[in-house]
Amino acid sequence: MKGNVYLTLFALLFLTYSCKTEKSESLAENTEVRVWHPEDTRSITGVSAKRGLISKTEQATNGYVLFQPSSSVQTYLMNMDGIIVHTWTGELYSMHSYLLENGHLFRLELDLDFPTFSAGGQAGRIREYDWEGNMVWDFEYANENELIHHDIEILPNGNILAISYEVKTLEEAIEAGKNPQHIAKAGIWPDKIIEIKPTKPNGGDIVWEWHMWNHLVQDIDSTKQNYGVIADHPGKLNINIYEEGGPPMTAAQIEDMIKSGIASSNATVDNQASDISHVNAIGYNPQLDQIVISSPHYNEIYVIDHSTTTQEAKGNAGDFLYRWGNPANYGRGTKADQKLFFQHDIKWIPKGYPGAGNLMVFNNDIENPNNKLPSFWAPYKSDKSPEPFVSIEDIGNYSATYQFIPPTNEDGSYILPKGESYGPSEPSWTYLAPDKYSLYSAFISGAHRLKNGHTLITSGANGRFLEVTPENDIVWEYWNPYYHDYKLPDGSPYKPAGRFLYLQFRSTHYTLDYPAFSGKDLKPIRPQPEPFIFKMPPPSPPREGTP
Repeated sequence: MKGNVYLTLFALLFLTYSCKTEKSESLAENTEVRVWHPEDTRSITGVSAKRGLISKTEQATNGYVLFQPSSSVQTYLMNMDGIIVHTWTGELYSMHSYLLENGHLFRLELDLDFPTFSAGGQAGRIREYDWEGNMVWDFEYANENELIHHDIEILPNGNILAISYEVKTLEEAIEAGKNPQHIAKAGIWPDKIIEIKPTKPNGGDIVWEWHMWNHLVQDIDSTKQNYGVIADHPGKLNINIYEEGGPPMTAAQIEDMIKSGIASSNATVDNQASDISHVNAIGYNPQLDQIVISSPHYNEIYVIDHSTTTQEAKGNAGDFLYRWGNPANYGRGTKADQKLFFQHDIKWIPKGYPGAGNLMVFNNDIENPNNKLPSFWAPYKSDKSPEPFVSIEDIGNYSATYQFIPPTNEDGSYILPKGESYGPSEPSWTYLAPDKYSLYSAFISGAHRLKNGHTLITSGANGRFLEVTPENDIVWEYWNPYYHDYKLPDGSPYKPAGRFLYLQFRSTHYTLDYPAFSGKDLKPIRPQPEPFIFKMPPPSPPREGTP
């Protein structure tokens, strides 16, 4: 499947694009850099783009934006003029964080010595900091069999929902009915959801669990567990969902990727396909007491019931209440019916907001039916011939933000017509870039509704934040200018996505009257953090014997 070649595509990115040298505006100076062909609006890294505040109109929503500088231990709070007004500094690298009404910050952080797991989004620790940056809680969940990753959700009662891998051996996977031809030698890592009750200052109790492993179906071996007709069990996951990817990487290739920072140190030949679902986002609806999660590898989102007990969640009460994005996964659709493509950041629009109760998602890699290329990056013929060999409309995929309304009955249950798939057939609102491609981010990214009906979108790969109106007008735009080159304690670099220097997992907007800011002095900090100015290294000399 696509996730199995995910890191390989990152590694090939700078080889598949040809580019030319031009003068480019930066925050501090005109810097000689290499930029993409001017007709190409799909520069996925954006390393040559102008950075900082790009535009702010009178329609921009007053408030502050919380984000993580790329490859950093810091969290920044920024006003809408692009000025940093507060920072928190942790000990460990963090992809993203949440600011509570009491002014405390929860960060999902990278544990230093977790074993086993090698897929993207690793974490292992949740830490809570007060406004002054003092750590008030530390929770570790990183061992040989489990690792929290990607995202957390703070519940109204103060507990925390977290996504975690759990290890299942090759033998366990076969017994569960997974096709032996598509099982990594290291086994598989299905996801589970845990609810943590903090015991400050360290640790916590797991008070509720839901395991994907308990909700499987398969139709290839009647002698194994979970056997049944896929279409008759839409509340369960077909354990044999599989997309043919590229050839497996060799040990030498993996070693090169580890050295370059593209792959983690736990990556091996035997665990390339272990991360089967790669759940990357979690949301909670307090009115429904339901949880929503996103699996980009399966191109679907799933809603589950949080009102069950852990024991009940093991049975049918823990089956999916609703799913959307790829009905072929449960035998009620074809490839033509697929709506989601490697999506990220699923969440409900909160009560009191326009569209309340709808779901919102960043749809990363929407397939272009006119695409004449085999991958989602568009190469040129050579450095000597920078023009695209096909028209821009016919190359590569694109991204969009979707708002959609799950159809429900009067009692709130989700509608699933007999023999059909879950609706809706189309999103109720879509943000698509006017040129279709400039929003493109093949991974990470996110979007959330603001109280005035606007939407804040993060195009993650190039670190771009934009606020858009319901009419799809951009009223505020900012490109992250920070890259901090986080180092591990032994001095070695940690680069979560190779040369995606300005990447952002997400960003979050908070209004001026958000309770966390009450009584706080939010003047610009002095000095402001130093922006990172990218300079393309000189080209390598030609190999002997080449012109």
